[in-house]
Amino acid sequence: MRYRWLAVATSAALVASMAAGCGRDSGGGQEAAKDVAEGKASGEITVWAMGTEGEKLGEFAKAFTAENPDAKVSVTAVPWDSAGQKITSAIAAKATPDVSMIGTTMQGEIAKTGALDPTPTDLFQKDSFFPGAWDTTVVDDTAYGVPWYVETRGIFYRTDLAQKAGFPDGPKTWDDLKAMAKAMQTKAGAKWGVNLQPGKTGSWQSILPFGWSNGAEINSDDKYTFDTPQMTEALTYYQSFFSEKLSPTNLPEGALEPAFAKGEIGAFMSGPWHVGILNEQGVKGKFAVAPMPSKQSSTSFIGGSNIAVFKDAKNRDAAWKFLQWLSKPDVQAKWYQTVSDLPAVQSAWDDTALSGDPMLKVFGEQLKSAKAPPAFPTWTQLAATFDVEAEKVCVGGSDPAAALKAVQSQADSIGTGS
Repeated sequence: MRYRWLAVATSAALVASMAAGCGRDSGGGQEAAKDVAEGKASGEITVWAMGTEGEKLGEFAKAFTAENPDAKVSVTAVPWDSAGQKITSAIAAKATPDVSMIGTTMQGEIAKTGALDPTPTDLFQKDSFFPGAWDTTVVDDTAYGVPWYVETRGIFYRTDLAQKAGFPDGPKTWDDLKAMAKAMQTKAGAKWGVNLQPGKTGSWQSILPFGWSNGAEINSDDKYTFDTPQMTEALTYYQSFFSEKLSPTNLPEGALEPAFAKGEIGAFMSGPWHVGILNEQGVKGKFAVAPMPSKQSSTSFIGGSNIAVFKDAKNRDAAWKFLQWLSKPDVQAKWYQTVSDLPAVQSAWDDTALSGDPMLKVFGEQLKSAKAPPAFPTWTQLAATFDVEAEKVCVGGSDPAAALKAVQSQADSIGTGS
């Protein structure tokens, strides 16, 4: 599974100290909107970006400087394993770049320091973006930055095995997913019907979609709400795949794709990056993608990355101009063709490179209703607790209701951090 989020632990003391040194100004975004002139951007724009984005953005941004010849975009590629510390240290020292990628699940923690510039509402229309993606930028009713790229999850399945199992079009409901997983074993010869993550790091991204599809809400009125009948039913359903031996509990790293190619695993839950991986495994033409199975709804997780401007930016006006450019539908489509990042801007999906691909179309439709966890500063801390409890449920057979009560107890203890 490809993790493209800024997932680092930041101590409460460090966050508190930074917050004390960075006063929040809810009017900053409007001031920026007034300050950004209608003319060309100029001066140097410093940008931090991680992973493939950090490697490719500098060259890609030459199209921006061609339109703005007096501007220069200087991109620093930051390794993922040091990105969190680098950003938090820069905030504390008031030595931030103008612009940085911000992982969606870290948005609340970083925004709470007061270091991010509010998004100018005159420059960006939230309806241009997928709703779930825009929501990841909002902290305490204020947006900071904009969604840059997105990803979501669906059910990959072997079409030949699904045909034998009696589900040629894949699963459409919770009942379908369970029945298909069983038939993948009994009728299609797969060792495992479906691979689901059995707890451990990041498993909340696989489990919460089942909760959301069952009508669960994990936050309400600025509080976490994990201990609900809807979430308990969803986790119990998820656990059943392991207790009924339909899903493996200890699949070695790197074993998923070869096992899927051999027909030993009939289906699995993952994101759009797996299309290319499977094609390289020689399974091209033998698999398809279905949306998340529905209970009350078909709701998946939305991830990806935001991109934001810091309050201490030396070239704030040009920085927002650059973000405007990155948010243009045609630029988003070209960025997809460059690094395979799915556009956060909905109209960019009209490009034939996206709309003409049947598998990407599934993800595009899923993104319209996909959700993200709340942008609370304590989310990454609570997510770690959730992952531990999820492993107890999936691998150890613990009671789902008791696990969620433990998560809720931790949530009540640490609060939202807002």
